[in-house]
Amino acid sequence: MLRLIVSPAKGMAACEGPLPLAEPAFLPEAERLTEDLRAMGRRELQRLWKTSDALTGKALDALDAWGPDGRAPAVLAYRGIQYTRMAPSVMTEGELAYLQGHLRILSGLYGVLRPFDAVAPYRLEMGARLAAGAGWGGCGCRDLYGFWGPWLARSLFPEGEGLLVNVASKEYARAVLPWLVAGVRCVTCLFGTVADDGRWVQRATAAKEARGTFVRWCAEQGVGSEEGLAAFDRGGYALDAERSADDGTRLVFTRR
Repeated sequence: MLRLIVSPAKGMAACEGPLPLAEPAFLPEAERLTEDLRAMGRRELQRLWKTSDALTGKALDALDAWGPDGRAPAVLAYRGIQYTRMAPSVMTEGELAYLQGHLRILSGLYGVLRPFDAVAPYRLEMGARLAAGAGWGGCGCRDLYGFWGPWLARSLFPEGEGLLVNVASKEYARAVLPWLVAGVRCVTCLFGTVADDGRWVQRATAAKEARGTFVRWCAEQGVGSEEGLAAFDRGGYALDAERSADDGTRLVFTRR
């Protein structure tokens, strides 16, 4: 089984769409984390979120409203460069079915989401230092990495084997990669350009655009194996064999 993992976007919107809604696998844990957030004061939350006064007010409104109302499919609810380039709203039924089967969105609040899982707007990044309740192990956790522990990786490959295509940022990939078992092979995809001085660089905005384009291309092509990944050629990118790992665990795509 091939799984693509991506990061969420900070921006979200409650919207209606034609996709069926499903319940997130870790909804009880999301409810626990929400209770932890609601127990915190405004200033404490502002430090956790690292937000301005205006953004803090919006995040508090979302926290107050969080619940079963105003939910939308995750792949439509996230609003950011990556999701704009992915363009799920104009995908065919076959391409959406591919996303539902292969794409998983990592989330600080929801853990792991399938594209059609119902989510409500929230603000909680995976790297947030939230002392999260009792955690999975029955003891207090100083951050979300400790709270989620091995469970996100296990949910991706419950049978302990498969191919993980890592298209997530380091912040989110860190919640999964350390917990992969021996039967899961991981391929990390990187997107960048060559600077005037010859250095290979990955710029944040361009990388987000490329990740969304890459996921859309995978859905269009129905990519189901490691061999198919290297053929990505959208947006001026092509496989950079010299900068990719010899064992195939890192595929570097350079825009010419």
